Amino acid sequence: MNAAVSRSDRPVFPGAEWWKAAVGVVVALTLWELTARAFTGSYLLAGPSEVIGYLAANGALMARALGVTLAEAALGFVYGNLAAIGLALLAFAVPRIERGIAALALLVFCLPLVATGPILRVLYGPGSGPQITLAAFAVYYTTLVPLLVGLRAAPATWLDMVRSYGRGRVTALFRIRVFAALPYLVAGLQIAAPAAFLGAMVGEFTGAERGMGVLAIHAMRSLDVPATWALATVAAAVSMFVYWVIGWLGRRLITGPPPVILAPPVPRRSADGPRRLAQTLGYLAVLTVLVLLAWAGLMELFGLDRFFAKRPDDIWAYLVGGDGAAEHRETLFAALGQTLVFTVPGYFAGLVLGVVAAAGIVLFPGTAAVALPIAIALRAVPIVTTAPLVILLLGRGALGMVALIAIMIFFPVLVACLQGLRQVPGHVNDVFDSYAASPRQRLVFAQFPAMLPAFFAAARMSVPAALLAATVVEWLATGTGIGSLMALTASTSDYNMLWSATFLVSLTACFAYAGVSWVERRFLDVYASEQLA
Repeated sequence: MNAAVSRSDRPVFPGAEWWKAAVGVVVALTLWELTARAFTGSYLLAGPSEVIGYLAANGALMARALGVTLAEAALGFVYGNLAAIGLALLAFAVPRIERGIAALALLVFCLPLVATGPILRVLYGPGSGPQITLAAFAVYYTTLVPLLVGLRAAPATWLDMVRSYGRGRVTALFRIRVFAALPYLVAGLQIAAPAAFLGAMVGEFTGAERGMGVLAIHAMRSLDVPATWALATVAAAVSMFVYWVIGWLGRRLITGPPPVILAPPVPRRSADGPRRLAQTLGYLAVLTVLVLLAWAGLMELFGLDRFFAKRPDDIWAYLVGGDGAAEHRETLFAALGQTLVFTVPGYFAGLVLGVVAAAGIVLFPGTAAVALPIAIALRAVPIVTTAPLVILLLGRGALGMVALIAIMIFFPVLVACLQGLRQVPGHVNDVFDSYAASPRQRLVFAQFPAMLPAFFAAARMSVPAALLAATVVEWLATGTGIGSLMALTASTSDYNMLWSATFLVSLTACFAYAGVSWVERRFLDVYASEQLA
């Protein structure tokens, strides 16, 4: 293995860098303590000394709550990722249904937690069902999208060899594509680790009897700041540990350098334009009918009362055919407009921050010791903890809203881009070594092009994530936009408006996702045509 490959594949914290990691941790803890002391009396931030004091005094209580939440998050992590792996393999084994699987998975992931949490509690009743389900919902899509990218990242010559032996797609899938997808699967699982824990805690907010989410609610209602930040610290520590374990296992499983992927460009024929458009419209029509039938059928199957479980015809009457439909549409679209004004810049800010941070870690590996724990903590700590502090520092206006949305999507982009930057084949690195290229030249001309499939996968994942983050921030902090509207209608049992808002958010996310996919195809047609085959 050449020097360049070993440099890109080495562990995040190599032995020679441990002292830098220790210094970084000490500096971060010191800054945290000083910042907490500066905000003394504000009921917003507790420092490490207060957190340690709370954990020492309430260790048994915290251990019991952690055991409950960890069990729920672990089950959700397993179920969600098994579903993602199964859907990805099915999509490649039966290519005709890949687009349908991707679309349905996106629709489910787009459902806002503000709306789905209470509905799941009604469906499951008391118990851990909603927590496990929300944990699974939080992770399956963030694993599915990178995995689909990884399954396509196989050299065409390897696939040709399988076909030359008379084997079909299933053999190529399990003998070639699965192994090519391992780096992307590891990245997806690392993204999913803090998401599962956070999903379980959010599920506990909906009326659970035990767990860290329950303790968090009690701590926030009583303004017990040390307890709130102790819970956040434990959540972050658990997520960091799982992230590190997954990375360690990945480095043991993936021992060779990335392969050289040579794929022919996808041919473009202008005559196919009308036919492709007709196929797309027909596909969308069929998919829409299937989604509506599944929506109505599941409601009838579970015997859910129409008072809170609305069917498609209820939404149609509320928004189109019934009394006051025009007023209802005006209210919805006004609220959605308020949300999108902040969501779009927050989305792009999160993408840029993720790419810049990944590039910085590759150029200066010692920064990973501080940057990655902070990124994991920002993802793992419940937004109900961080939102008040960010709002105090940046205000309830555009800057605070954009910052919170960017924080929520920053971590998946960072992890995906880091994995993508490490996908430069060894032979390509040899060429740069032979010309004594600088690290920046290698980054710009080799690693950035290799990163593009992973980056666009993260960009697609982040579309619904940005909208969901915006609705949660509006629910918790700003009191405006469609997130606040959903929270208000849920509390007043206006389920027609709640389901209509949920439908509109999901539809908006699907259109935005399609736009990002269109841009992705234009780039990958040049730099990674194997992703379009």
